[in-house]
Amino acid sequence: MKVFICVTGMPGAGKSEVAKRLAEVLNAKLLNMGDVVREEAVKRGLSIDRSSLMNLAKSLREELGPGVVAEVLMSKINEDGVYVIDGVRSLHELRKFNAGGKVLLVAVHASPKTRYYRLSSRGREDDPKNWDEFVERDLKELKLGVGEVIALADVMLVNEGEDLESLVNRALEVIHKVLANVPAEG
Repeated sequence: MKVFICVTGMPGAGKSEVAKRLAEVLNAKLLNMGDVVREEAVKRGLSIDRSSLMNLAKSLREELGPGVVAEVLMSKINEDGVYVIDGVRSLHELRKFNAGGKVLLVAVHASPKTRYYRLSSRGREDDPKNWDEFVERDLKELKLGVGEVIALADVMLVNEGEDLESLVNRALEVIHKVLANVPAEG
């Protein structure tokens, strides 16, 4: 059986750090939804800056369906096991994972001020340069459906000053309970 631990959250909440650590602790394969879009951008000869990737993700969903990114990622998963999926952004994507196995949804949350500080201080070229850019980026993410996904989380982690290990340990308590109820391979 395939088990998908889907990690979601707004930009700067810490979802990628949580996903990476969960994959390490669970000895699970880490897969990133954004990598699918980046790979497609490279194939099409497009820039891989944040704005181009958001536009491409939107175009892909319009052209091939709202769950296309999850479909492409799922097509790369051939073996049963536990997979940590970083960056689920819509209910359509979540449905694709539900159709392929057992899903546990983990949402990582942080306040807008905390997320803005994190994003503006990490120094990436595509990070928001001011509050208005930050808000615009959030609104684009919300239009994709990330807010609905966060609302359905099995585990909600509030990432406001707590260390990463404590966050991950709280998530692991629930994950281990869920995994204990997954039938063994026959």
